Amino acid sequence: MISFLDLHKINLRFETEFKNKFTDFLDAGYYILGSNVTAFEEEYANYCGTKYCIGVGNGLDALRLILEGYKALGKLSDDDEVLVASNTYIATVLAIKQAGLTPVLIESKDDIFNFNLNELSNSITSKTRAIMPVHLYGQLSPMDAINEIATKNNLLVIEDAAQAHGAKNKEGQMAGNLGDAAGFSFYPTKNLGALGDAGAITTNNEELAVVIKKLRNYGTSSKYVNEYIGFNSRLDDIQAAFLRIKLPSLNADNIRRREIANQYLSTINNPKIKLPTFNENESHVFHLFVIQVSNREEFTNYLTQNEIGFLIHYPIPPHQQEALLEYSKLSFPITEKIHQQVVSIPISPILNNNEVTKIIEVLNSY
Repeated sequence: MISFLDLHKINLRFETEFKNKFTDFLDAGYYILGSNVTAFEEEYANYCGTKYCIGVGNGLDALRLILEGYKALGKLSDDDEVLVASNTYIATVLAIKQAGLTPVLIESKDDIFNFNLNELSNSITSKTRAIMPVHLYGQLSPMDAINEIATKNNLLVIEDAAQAHGAKNKEGQMAGNLGDAAGFSFYPTKNLGALGDAGAITTNNEELAVVIKKLRNYGTSSKYVNEYIGFNSRLDDIQAAFLRIKLPSLNADNIRRREIANQYLSTINNPKIKLPTFNENESHVFHLFVIQVSNREEFTNYLTQNEIGFLIHYPIPPHQQEALLEYSKLSFPITEKIHQQVVSIPISPILNNNEVTKIIEVLNSY
């Protein structure tokens, strides 16, 4: 059986370092917002090319705290509209709603699983204040065009970079440094994954960074002095320590993911399977390799019979979720088709060549 993602095997590479770091952590006796958080924030900011990184509890909180930070600074107000792709994980939409803002869902393009830029431009109203592009599956959104639209209309650009650690544009700028601020998730399955929940915000805006550092810790400006109605969303020091161990391997893991993706793209040849679009540069880090098939149930049964792991990202689009009934009357035909047809196949950096070859053979025989 080739599992979709073997997290134990991925993290086994770092087991000795993890154990040593955990011993240091226990000996230090300092567990919240400690030296590892500070060090990881500096290291990840340097990696992304930004001035600031703020460690938080998870990716959802990262997005929400950016929005709450802009509200505290007077750049956003309750009920302001934020434009977001209809084809995304629900967390993107939840962050906007939880911050008291209004998500405006934009239809997707089938070839890139992302914004239809014409629809994006046409959806801007007098209430629109921000665009939240999602680098879905590890592929950068068309940021040049999005930033051009935002600049023209005086809008904030907030990246949902939860799946795009290490993706960079043709100028070499990293995800997390392509808008006004960005939210990252370090959920264990991510390209840079912790051993539990973890997240971070990157930005070049000092004023925003200062406010978010307060908001993540009950709104405190100093101990027991509360400047804002804040939150409890702090990156655990032990998770920061584990992330520091794994960060130096991120680029090599992303290279391996692209190698596997290129092998899939060049050798999977089956008219029943639609492959993703990839221009062979570093703008895609293949957090997921997502194909499309017309009869998903038949196909996934076939994968199971042939002992190939898979997942579906995602079976139900946000506007059809029970939690978002106010959007249930909307229609996004392309997004709905994507959600009915997508299947994610294994693309872990620890897959060996024999496993990759078997996956290709099984897909070509379908």
